[in-house]
Amino acid sequence: MTFRNISCCLLLAVGSVVMTAQQADPRESNLLILERLWNESQVNRDSAALDALVSSRFINTEWDGEVSDKQKFLADIKDPRFKPTLATIQDVKMNFFGEAAVVTGVYHTQGTYQGKPYDHIGRFTDTWVLDLGKWQCVASHTSLVKK
Repeated sequence: MTFRNISCCLLLAVGSVVMTAQQADPRESNLLILERLWNESQVNRDSAALDALVSSRFINTEWDGEVSDKQKFLADIKDPRFKPTLATIQDVKMNFFGEAAVVTGVYHTQGTYQGKPYDHIGRFTDTWVLDLGKWQCVASHTSLVKK
C-alpha cells in the first residue's frame, strides 16, 4: 500500500468514527441523567426534585398494581414509613417518537416500608414528553421480575 492509500484509509476510518459519534442522540444522555436523578431523589426522599421531573398529569402504576397520580406519588415519597436505601437502573433502552420518549430497563430497589424490608428487581417503562423545552415524565410503570 502506498502512503496515499494508507492516508485515505485512515481518513475514512476517522470519518466513520466521527460520523458515529455525531449520530448519537443527545436526548438519550439527557434522559438517562433524568432517570438517574429520579432514583437518587427517591433514595433521598426528595419530593421537590421529583415534583420537577413529573408532569402535572403524571400517572404511576406500581409493581403491585397500585395506580397513583402526581400528588399521591409525591405524598408516598414523603411518607416517613418509606425508607429506601438503593435505587438503580440498568439495561436502559430508549425509543423516541417526535417530542416523546419511551424509556425501558431493569430496576433494583431496596429499603424498608412500614418497618418491613423490601428488595425488588423488576422492569420499568417511563414515558417522557418534551414540553416547552423541558422533559417531564407523564407515566411510569413497574413490574417485578420473578426470581
